[in-house]
Amino acid sequence: MTDATQGTTSAPAVETRELWKTFGEGETAVHAVQNVTVAIQPGEFVALCGPSGSGKTTLVNLIGGLTNPTRGTAKVDGRDVGAMSERERAQLRLERIGFVFQAYNLLPVLTALENAEFPLMLRGVEREERRKEVMELFEHIGLGGLQDRRPGALSGGQQQRVAVARAVLGAPALVLADEPTANLDTAASDALLEVMELLNEERKVTFIFCTHDPRVMRRARRIIRLVDGHVERDEEKASGDLPGWVLEPVGT
Repeated sequence: MTDATQGTTSAPAVETRELWKTFGEGETAVHAVQNVTVAIQPGEFVALCGPSGSGKTTLVNLIGGLTNPTRGTAKVDGRDVGAMSERERAQLRLERIGFVFQAYNLLPVLTALENAEFPLMLRGVEREERRKEVMELFEHIGLGGLQDRRPGALSGGQQQRVAVARAVLGAPALVLADEPTANLDTAASDALLEVMELLNEERKVTFIFCTHDPRVMRRARRIIRLVDGHVERDEEKASGDLPGWVLEPVGT
């Protein structure tokens, strides 16, 4: 993608080339990701779909530097994640990548505010500045007044919104979300997705979802379907559309 004002070419937010991840060896080897080559541009809102065991979570873990590829490359902002040291990957995740997990992964002894501000604290942001940023975002996403509650006193949808706030504070380039709506009812899922769409549109955060949820796929503007570790379909779409092939059984 070219910046017309500067005449330079910016890197994709995410780019994989001939990416493989194999677990085990010999006859028992499992190729969880097979020869995946994709490019996702800054500001995209992408759903990775496919049956259980199709490689969605493994692909996201490779992009986020949580596991190393067997071969091939995964780049974030033009940087080869697999070639980095553990320290460099940890720094990349802290500064440029936010994660939203199905299980929320909030610390039960911390308040909602303390959970959300944790990455900013690790980055050395002053207490007053980070709390101001958290409170502004909480008001924006419907968590105003809940900042002093601990996770056990929040609903599932509220906990997941805290997790999203934690992921996007500090303006990451990329948010990786693994089945973020799996434990939520319809109303909570819709509210969460509206928050993510808002952050995508206003802050230009790139979102990549692993999902089985048709509600997520309807809101996505690009769907990549994985089957047995490889990309079977990759299609841009209008928000609200759901191509017929998305939910087709494998092999049809």
